[in-house]
Amino acid sequence: MQYQRVYEPETLTRDALDGRKGLTLVEFGANWCGYCIAAQPDIEKAVNAMPEGSHLKIEDGPGRRLGRSFRVKLWPTLIAMRDGQEIGRAVRPDQNALTALLATIS
Repeated sequence: MQYQRVYEPETLTRDALDGRKGLTLVEFGANWCGYCIAAQPDIEKAVNAMPEGSHLKIEDGPGRRLGRSFRVKLWPTLIAMRDGQEIGRAVRPDQNALTALLATIS
């Protein structure tokens, strides 16, 4: 899995995300968010440890529909999905939470 460095503007719909095949790690946050910035070294290690799938960094904020559809309230929030179904989640993760998330994916 290739780590994405920058949160991209929301362009996907929930239907498009739910229709994706395989493993997808969706990360909601903001490029200016202090929690998001601080978590990036651990998130990058976790993403690089995952051999398959894709990593999507989606810029979230008030009024953004995709984040609300997942009930995201704190950043960063990582949601692991397989074939459009949520299989795990980590909110403001530390290294232990990311290790637990990786265990649910394996």
